[in-house]
Amino acid sequence: MTNNSTSPARFAPPVGEFQEIDGRRLFVHRSGSGGPAVVFLPGAGAVGLDYFGVQQEVSQFTTAVVYDRGGTGYSDPLPLPRTATAVATELHELLRAQNIAAPYVLVPHSLGGFYAHRFAQLYPQDVAGLVWLDAFHRDWDDFMPPAASLAAVEQMAPDREQLGKMRPAMREMFAELLAGYPEHVGQALIDAKMSDEWTDVGIAERTNLTGLATELRAGPAIPDVPVIALSVVGADPAQQALTSERTLQERHNGRTTMDAALVSAVSHGEQRLLTDTVHHRLCFDRPDAVVQAIRDVVDRAARP
Repeated sequence: MTNNSTSPARFAPPVGEFQEIDGRRLFVHRSGSGGPAVVFLPGAGAVGLDYFGVQQEVSQFTTAVVYDRGGTGYSDPLPLPRTATAVATELHELLRAQNIAAPYVLVPHSLGGFYAHRFAQLYPQDVAGLVWLDAFHRDWDDFMPPAASLAAVEQMAPDREQLGKMRPAMREMFAELLAGYPEHVGQALIDAKMSDEWTDVGIAERTNLTGLATELRAGPAIPDVPVIALSVVGADPAQQALTSERTLQERHNGRTTMDAALVSAVSHGEQRLLTDTVHHRLCFDRPDAVVQAIRDVVDRAARP
């Protein structure tokens, strides 16, 4: 599926700026100072400003950067999906163009995990640490039940018609999630998220999960840097309605074991289980846990 919309500028970002990379504009918003800089990698269907709340808190102790991948959010359109290599090299160029000094603490959420891992494969010396926010892994299928394999996740993703029917409920949900944001930021985000363009982007980005995992398996594991994984094992009412109790339990067990394997592969790894939120609400329900994990990785990364 291709996103060939030509009017991303229809939505003007309420904060931040554009950086030109390869003749295209990427949306970026940075705040704070010092290092190592913290860089958020959004999930599919999410955008940089979804992490605005935690970014503001992180900016109290170091540089914090949110951005939109090419083809998503406020950035200029591109055919989707893209390879992990394309996304990782683009991010590397963006950070250099913004004069944000390496190494970075990468904070990937969901789909962002694939892109963060590829960034670490290509630029290991530029990664100071990782905060894994319930993110995808290349070895996902080794841990998950067949009903939750990457191929199955691709198939289960709602289409435009289904999302259209869910739109009133989604608008309500986003209004609740973004209630703590400055009004001009929250309202701009809600309006854009309800658009067909942004809906199509979210759908398109979810169509190549197996391809991204294959791409990553050809390269090395993550570098030996401090890693904290936040593993979300809360009960999601939407999933409970669609999935058997047994499959949900297998998914939670798979997630827990998978993240445990990730952190045990490095010298300074730690897993923190969160039972009181769900995947897409993590940064809104538990900003305290996210910010604390980032602060801890920044502190560990700064130690000789």
